[in-house]
Amino acid sequence: MHTSDTLNPAEVDLLYRSHHSWLNVWLRRRVGCHAHAADLAQDTFVRLLKARHAHPLKEPRAYLSSIARGLMIDQFRRRALEQAYLESLAHMPPNEAPSEEQRWVILDILERLDQLLMQLNPRVRQVFLHAQLDDMSCPKIATHLGISRATVERDLAKAMATCYRLRHAQS
Repeated sequence: MHTSDTLNPAEVDLLYRSHHSWLNVWLRRRVGCHAHAADLAQDTFVRLLKARHAHPLKEPRAYLSSIARGLMIDQFRRRALEQAYLESLAHMPPNEAPSEEQRWVILDILERLDQLLMQLNPRVRQVFLHAQLDDMSCPKIATHLGISRATVERDLAKAMATCYRLRHAQS
Protein backbone atom coordinates (compact mmCIF):
# COMPACT_ATOMS: atom_id res chain seq x y z
CA MET A 1 0.00 0.00 0.00
CA HIS A 2 1.12 3.54 -0.51
CA THR A 3 1.05 6.20 2.19
CA SER A 4 -2.47 7.51 1.59
CA ASP A 5 -5.57 5.56 2.53
CA THR A 6 -6.71 5.19 -1.08
CA LEU A 7 -6.11 2.20 -3.29
CA ASN A 8 -4.64 2.78 -6.70
CA PRO A 9 -5.95 0.84 -9.73
CA ALA A 10 -2.98 -1.57 -9.65
CA GLU A 11 -3.79 -2.50 -6.05
CA VAL A 12 -7.45 -3.04 -6.95
CA ASP A 13 -6.33 -5.16 -9.92
CA LEU A 14 -4.23 -7.31 -7.60
CA LEU A 15 -7.16 -7.68 -5.18
CA TYR A 16 -9.41 -8.56 -8.11
CA ARG A 17 -7.06 -11.26 -9.40
CA SER A 18 -6.47 -12.64 -5.91
CA HIS A 19 -10.02 -12.57 -4.52
CA HIS A 20 -12.61 -12.27 -7.30
CA SER A 21 -13.23 -16.02 -7.61
CA TRP A 22 -13.55 -16.39 -3.85
CA LEU A 23 -15.97 -13.43 -3.66
CA ASN A 24 -18.04 -14.82 -6.52
CA VAL A 25 -18.43 -18.18 -4.73
CA TRP A 26 -19.16 -16.43 -1.41
CA LEU A 27 -21.89 -14.35 -3.06
CA ARG A 28 -23.33 -17.30 -4.99
CA ARG A 29 -23.88 -19.15 -1.69
CA ARG A 30 -25.80 -16.17 -0.37
CA VAL A 31 -27.89 -15.14 -3.38
CA GLY A 32 -28.33 -18.53 -5.03
CA CYS A 33 -27.86 -17.25 -8.57
CA HIS A 34 -24.62 -17.36 -10.56
CA ALA A 35 -25.42 -14.30 -12.70
CA HIS A 36 -26.61 -12.24 -9.73
CA ALA A 37 -23.47 -13.19 -7.77
CA ALA A 38 -21.25 -12.24 -10.72
CA ASP A 39 -22.94 -8.83 -10.99
CA LEU A 40 -22.54 -8.19 -7.27
CA ALA A 41 -18.88 -9.23 -7.37
CA GLN A 42 -18.22 -6.79 -10.21
CA ASP A 43 -20.12 -4.04 -8.39
CA THR A 44 -18.01 -4.70 -5.28
CA PHE A 45 -14.79 -4.01 -7.17
CA VAL A 46 -16.30 -0.98 -8.91
CA ARG A 47 -17.25 0.37 -5.48
CA LEU A 48 -13.70 -0.32 -4.31
CA LEU A 49 -12.28 1.61 -7.29
CA LYS A 50 -14.58 4.55 -6.56
CA ALA A 51 -13.87 4.60 -2.81
CA ARG A 52 -12.19 7.77 -1.71
CA HIS A 53 -10.88 6.29 1.51
CA ALA A 54 -10.12 2.62 1.31
CA HIS A 55 -8.12 1.75 4.38
CA PRO A 56 -5.07 -0.44 3.96
CA LEU A 57 -6.39 -3.94 3.63
CA LYS A 58 -5.02 -6.27 6.27
CA GLU A 59 -8.08 -8.50 5.81
CA PRO A 60 -9.08 -8.06 2.15
CA ARG A 61 -11.74 -10.79 2.18
CA ALA A 62 -13.46 -9.28 5.21
CA TYR A 63 -13.37 -5.86 3.54
CA LEU A 64 -14.67 -7.18 0.21
CA SER A 65 -17.43 -9.20 1.87
CA SER A 66 -18.45 -6.11 3.87
CA ILE A 67 -18.81 -4.08 0.66
CA ALA A 68 -20.67 -6.94 -1.04
CA ARG A 69 -23.00 -7.35 1.95
CA GLY A 70 -23.88 -3.65 1.75
CA LEU A 71 -24.58 -4.00 -1.97
CA MET A 72 -26.83 -7.02 -1.32
CA ILE A 73 -28.77 -5.03 1.27
CA ASP A 74 -29.11 -2.07 -1.11
CA GLN A 75 -30.31 -4.37 -3.87
CA PHE A 76 -32.78 -6.13 -1.56
CA ARG A 77 -34.22 -2.80 -0.42
CA ARG A 78 -34.41 -1.55 -4.02
CA ARG A 79 -36.30 -4.68 -5.09
CA ALA A 80 -38.64 -4.42 -2.09
CA LEU A 81 -39.38 -0.79 -3.03
CA GLU A 82 -40.00 -1.76 -6.65
CA GLN A 83 -42.30 -4.61 -5.58
CA ALA A 84 -44.30 -2.36 -3.25
CA TYR A 85 -44.61 0.23 -6.02
CA LEU A 86 -45.72 -2.37 -8.58
CA GLU A 87 -48.28 -3.73 -6.11
CA SER A 88 -49.69 -0.24 -5.61
CA LEU A 89 -49.90 0.20 -9.40
CA ALA A 90 -51.87 -3.03 -9.69
CA HIS A 91 -54.63 -1.43 -7.61
CA MET A 92 -54.89 1.63 -9.85
CA PRO A 93 -57.38 1.94 -12.69
CA PRO A 94 -55.47 1.34 -15.96
CA ASN A 95 -56.28 4.80 -17.32
CA GLU A 96 -54.65 6.42 -14.24
CA ALA A 97 -51.45 4.37 -14.26
CA PRO A 98 -48.26 6.32 -15.00
CA SER A 99 -46.35 5.79 -18.24
CA GLU A 100 -43.24 3.59 -18.24
CA GLU A 101 -41.04 6.69 -18.23
CA GLN A 102 -42.96 8.15 -15.27
CA ARG A 103 -42.58 4.82 -13.44
CA TRP A 104 -38.80 4.97 -13.75
CA VAL A 105 -38.74 8.56 -12.50
CA ILE A 106 -40.97 7.64 -9.55
CA LEU A 107 -38.81 4.61 -8.71
CA ASP A 108 -35.68 6.76 -8.84
CA ILE A 109 -37.26 9.30 -6.48
CA LEU A 110 -38.40 6.51 -4.14
CA GLU A 111 -34.86 5.06 -4.06
CA ARG A 112 -33.33 8.44 -3.28
CA LEU A 113 -35.94 9.07 -0.60
CA ASP A 114 -35.25 5.65 0.89
CA GLN A 115 -31.51 6.40 0.95
CA LEU A 116 -32.21 9.72 2.63
CA LEU A 117 -34.43 8.11 5.27
CA MET A 118 -31.79 5.47 6.02
CA GLN A 119 -29.30 8.27 6.79
CA LEU A 120 -31.52 9.42 9.65
CA ASN A 121 -31.30 7.80 13.04
CA PRO A 122 -34.27 5.48 13.66
CA ARG A 123 -36.20 7.77 16.02
CA VAL A 124 -35.76 10.82 13.75
CA ARG A 125 -36.92 8.70 10.79
CA GLN A 126 -39.95 7.47 12.75
CA VAL A 127 -40.91 11.01 13.80
CA PHE A 128 -40.54 12.26 10.23
CA LEU A 129 -42.64 9.44 8.78
CA HIS A 130 -45.41 9.93 11.35
CA ALA A 131 -45.51 13.63 10.50
CA GLN A 132 -45.35 13.20 6.73
CA LEU A 133 -47.26 9.98 6.06
CA ASP A 134 -49.62 9.72 9.03
CA ASP A 135 -50.27 13.49 9.21
CA MET A 136 -49.71 13.39 12.96
CA SER A 137 -49.14 16.59 14.94
CA CYS A 138 -46.07 17.05 17.14
CA PRO A 139 -48.03 16.51 20.39
CA LYS A 140 -49.64 13.38 18.95
CA ILE A 141 -46.25 11.98 17.83
CA ALA A 142 -44.77 12.78 21.25
CA THR A 143 -47.56 10.88 22.99
CA HIS A 144 -47.40 7.99 20.53
CA LEU A 145 -43.62 7.56 20.91
CA GLY A 146 -43.43 8.49 24.59
CA ILE A 147 -41.01 11.39 24.05
CA SER A 148 -41.26 15.12 24.67
CA ARG A 149 -42.76 17.54 22.19
CA ALA A 150 -39.43 19.41 22.10
CA THR A 151 -37.68 16.18 21.07
CA VAL A 152 -40.24 15.65 18.30
CA GLU A 153 -39.71 19.20 17.05
CA ARG A 154 -35.91 18.79 17.18
CA ASP A 155 -36.14 15.48 15.31
CA LEU A 156 -38.39 16.99 12.65
CA ALA A 157 -35.96 19.89 12.22
CA LYS A 158 -33.07 17.40 11.76
CA ALA A 159 -35.05 15.42 9.19
CA MET A 160 -36.07 18.52 7.27
CA ALA A 161 -32.50 19.85 7.28
CA THR A 162 -31.30 16.53 5.86
CA CYS A 163 -33.99 16.69 3.14
CA TYR A 164 -33.02 20.27 2.35
CA ARG A 165 -29.30 19.41 2.08
CA LEU A 166 -30.03 16.44 -0.18
CA ARG A 167 -32.30 18.48 -2.42
CA HIS A 168 -29.71 21.21 -2.88
CA ALA A 169 -26.82 18.78 -3.27
CA GLN A 170 -28.59 17.19 -6.24
CA SER A 171 -29.64 20.46 -7.91
